[in-house]
Amino acid sequence: MTVDEMRKELQSRLKKNRFAHSIGVANTAVKLAKKFGADEEKAYIAGLLHDCAREFENDELPAQAEKFGIEIGEVEKTMPLLLHAYIGAETAKKIYGVDDPEIYNAIWKHTVGGSEMTKLDKIIYFADMIEPNRNYPGVEKLRSLVETRTLDEIMLTALSDSIIFVIQKNSPVHPATIAARNELLIKKFCNRKI
Repeated sequence: MTVDEMRKELQSRLKKNRFAHSIGVANTAVKLAKKFGADEEKAYIAGLLHDCAREFENDELPAQAEKFGIEIGEVEKTMPLLLHAYIGAETAKKIYGVDDPEIYNAIWKHTVGGSEMTKLDKIIYFADMIEPNRNYPGVEKLRSLVETRTLDEIMLTALSDSIIFVIQKNSPVHPATIAARNELLIKKFCNRKI
């Protein structure tokens, strides 16, 4: 499937505002890929398709996950919305013909992160947080980090903000988010001169 065909297929499946968000993430991902030296086409495709499973309602997600043989963890049982990332990665492969493992993994990790995040994983995670249609307290601060910080520094802030947000909602923090943040912290401290 060409990128244009992917875009048309996605538009036919998503609600108007969700499709606009997907285009916003795709375009933001390309800008971040240029800035941080990642593949721009992969960034666009991963950004475009990151929410392709949001065509399903939250209560439909567990059944969709089971269809793909996706394990449903304890955190996902309490917050089924998180499953859309994993289902999205599988949907990108099955419906949109994406066979690139980097794109697949970036879609898989775009919601809760994970260990060993690649540059593309980080770009999609962050693009999802700051795309132009996002409007929440602190989004401008996050957007401004792109000008002065490294991708890892940006991600450390983004993951920390995400964890704080989840804690304030009195929801469980996903172990993958903690693992992603811990890896960045350990890397930062190990590289520090003593």
